[in-house]
Amino acid sequence: MARYTPVSVICTVYNQQSYVGAALRSVLTQTYPNVELIVIDNGSTDGSVSTIEDILNIYPTVKFIRNDTNRGLCSAFNQGLRLATGKYIIDLSGDDVMLPRRIERQVEAFEMLSYEYGVIFSNARYMDADDRLLHYHYQVGEEEKTEVPVPSGDVYKEILKKYFICTPTMMMRRSVLEELGGYDETLTYEDFDFWVRSSVKYKYFYQDEVLTYKRVVADSLSTYVYKKNSGILESTYAVCNKAYDLNRTQEEFDILARRIRTFIRKCFYAQEFELAMRYRKLLNYIEDPDLLTEAIVLLCRLRLPVSGLYRLYLTYFQKSRFRSEEIVPNFVISET
Repeated sequence: MARYTPVSVICTVYNQQSYVGAALRSVLTQTYPNVELIVIDNGSTDGSVSTIEDILNIYPTVKFIRNDTNRGLCSAFNQGLRLATGKYIIDLSGDDVMLPRRIERQVEAFEMLSYEYGVIFSNARYMDADDRLLHYHYQVGEEEKTEVPVPSGDVYKEILKKYFICTPTMMMRRSVLEELGGYDETLTYEDFDFWVRSSVKYKYFYQDEVLTYKRVVADSLSTYVYKKNSGILESTYAVCNKAYDLNRTQEEFDILARRIRTFIRKCFYAQEFELAMRYRKLLNYIEDPDLLTEAIVLLCRLRLPVSGLYRLYLTYFQKSRFRSEEIVPNFVISET
């Protein structure tokens, strides 16, 4: 009898009643036979738990944790990680969907890689709240093969430059997550921190297949980046400090400096003026800020109330671009 490497899928849910059924069924109907599903409801108030319990009645082997309050995404994931027994881990949101051969294909690829590879990621297609399929994460041509270069192997410098990985497409070695102590529970979001801390030690492998549908919804975490005190820019500042300590070459410091300059602008737009000053202090350890950055810092000192107007502009910009299907949504928060 064939032996199949165990895989654990940790699905975190918060007020996703309309989508969580599809997310869980996409795991339970995988072609791969050795899948452990762990579901953490993070204090939902909308009926998500009822949907989850309906599925548990059919699939009683699913492990379920119900939190009375929202403990934060990173803490909820770590609850699941402590229960996980799989060699490989998938972090799935309660509104995304895995295609039927996702786990089969990723395990097949992972088992051919050396231990220096800690993460596999792939292409994805976006869908809206009504299940309408939108654009791809990476532009594709014939047979859904990527037409743009995607970093693979040693990706640390690319991680510092920009967001390029579609988070829900990742499969991670459990040993890597455990070595890092799981996700940092002091942070609002998980991916940038995990990428920085893992890619400095392990290689990433890009698998050129569309294996996941990522849902775009109006209240996703990425829409809060320009909302004052959302915690996103504060968490990013913490990760930039970690990257500063992990950097090994001048090139890496130069890349980090460019990233910090970008987030100083974001702090200005979000009216997180004191945080902008802290970013500027970190930048000063690497280089003398340029004139544009200093001008933005000066505007921060003047405490101009620009956040509302900028968020209104972003909302209009995103809606118009999404309608024309010319932009990949998760890149909205990542670049200039």
